[in-house]
Amino acid sequence: MTQNSEILCIGSVLWDVIGRSASAMRQGSDVPGRITRLPGGVAMNIAMTLVRFGMTPTLLTAIGRDPEGDELVNACARLGMVTDHVYRSQDLPTDRYMAVEGANGLIAAIADAHSLEAAGAKILSPLMDGSLGRTNEPFQGLIALDGNLTLTLLEEIAQSPAFKQADLRVAPASPGKAERLLPFLQHSRATLYVNLEEAGILCQREFTDSESAAKGLLDRGALRVLVTDGGNSATVGSADELLTQTPPSVLVTRVTGAGDTFMAAHIASEAEGATSNEALNRALHAAATYVSGETPL
Repeated sequence: MTQNSEILCIGSVLWDVIGRSASAMRQGSDVPGRITRLPGGVAMNIAMTLVRFGMTPTLLTAIGRDPEGDELVNACARLGMVTDHVYRSQDLPTDRYMAVEGANGLIAAIADAHSLEAAGAKILSPLMDGSLGRTNEPFQGLIALDGNLTLTLLEEIAQSPAFKQADLRVAPASPGKAERLLPFLQHSRATLYVNLEEAGILCQREFTDSESAAKGLLDRGALRVLVTDGGNSATVGSADELLTQTPPSVLVTRVTGAGDTFMAAHIASEAEGATSNEALNRALHAAATYVSGETPL
C-alpha cells in the first residue's frame, strides 16, 4: 500500500469548453470572443492550483478510453498530477463542461458529468484495495472532494470507514448541487468550502454576508467552514475561531474556477503550516489574481 500522496483529488476531471467575450451579454447575445478547451472540472481545477503551489495531487475520477480521454490523461500527467489510479471506462465517454462568460459574468453553463456519475464507487477502489488504503487501514492524508459525485456516493463516503482518518475538504460543484453536501454538514472531519448562496441552500435561509453564513453553518453542526461572497468578505469559521477578511479589488475577466482556486490555495497554505489568518489571506489573493486573468501564485 502506498500512502505517500500529499493529497487526493476526488471528483470531476473533464474538458472545459469556455467561451469568453469582453462584451456584456444577455439571453440571445451573439458577440465576438474567444473559445478555449482546457482540462477542467472541480477536482481538476483544484489539482492544477495545488500543483502551482508545489503539491502533488493524485486524481481519483472517471475518464473514458476514447481519444479525448487519452488526451486528457496525458495532459494531467504533464501538469504534474498522479493519474495511476484513475478509473478508465471502455464504454463511458469523457465528460465535458461548457460555459459562456461575458463582461457581466457567467451567462450560462452546462456540465456533462454523466460518466463520473455512472462510474460511481468504482473511482474509490484504490482506497479499498490497498493501492492507497484499505477499510481497516484508511488513508490518513488530505482529500479534496467535489460535489459532482452523486448524493448516494457522497453519503457512502461520509459513512465509510475508509475515510474516517482523512482530512476531508469538501466543495459543491455549483449552487444547484449544494444539497449534496448535507451528509458532511455534521461530519467529524470535514471542512466545507461554500459561497454565500450555497450556504443559504444548506441552511435553508438567506444570508447577507459571509460571517452570518459561517455562523449559520456552524449552528447546523458543521465542524469547520469557509464561506466566500465574490468580491465581498470571506469567512473561516469553527468552534474555536471566526475570521473574516475582504479580498483585494481587481478587474474581473473570468469567473469559472475561481472557487476551486480559492480552495486549493487555502489547502496548500495550511499544508505549509500557515496560520488561519495567513491561509485565508493567501487564498483570497490567489482567487483575485485568478479572476483578473493571471496565474495564481
